[in-house]
Amino acid sequence: MPETPLDQLIKRLSRLPGLGPRSAQRTALFLLKNRDQMMLPLAAEMDHVGRHVRACVDCGNLDMQDKCSLCMDTRRDHSRLCVVEDVSDLWAMERAGIFAGLYHVLGGTLSALDGRGPAELGIARLVARARALRAPEDKPPEVILATSATVDGQTTAHYIAERLEAQGLKITRLAHGVPVGGELNYLDDGTLAQALKARAKISPK
Repeated sequence: MPETPLDQLIKRLSRLPGLGPRSAQRTALFLLKNRDQMMLPLAAEMDHVGRHVRACVDCGNLDMQDKCSLCMDTRRDHSRLCVVEDVSDLWAMERAGIFAGLYHVLGGTLSALDGRGPAELGIARLVARARALRAPEDKPPEVILATSATVDGQTTAHYIAERLEAQGLKITRLAHGVPVGGELNYLDDGTLAQALKARAKISPK
């Protein structure tokens, strides 16, 4: 028996992250029950985004134009560059409102198993952007390596640091350790070890 368009929709939905066959079926039924309020507007929005949203030619963020609004913002700090694995990491940093410099999205981590090497991540382009950072004469430009604390993330950060070592840049890495509000007895050994290594001196006022 040939698949119906509804069967094809459910199968496609089941390929989305976090959705299995049953969840995809429930989602499809929900959309059909709310055809005018949800399904048709969602289809139109997805079509519009698919046709017009693109990756920024400089940082890799997603926007409606070749250069994203962050790269075009002259108020941002052009002496600091934060390197992240994915666009979602960039969005998390922006949502927290803790960084006002520039970004560079790698699009993943170095992984021999997945066939991702320096060329696939555009490391050469990152090095060129780092060289072009502008900073006051009294301090060097800074590259912040904000990759994840996984083995691949740490390997990627180490490789990038080696590539940038001779560029006269300040190279830093996000600290990994005890989260705000975290209790030590609930943390795994790796997190505790990282927290101890990243300990900071307390300066009394």
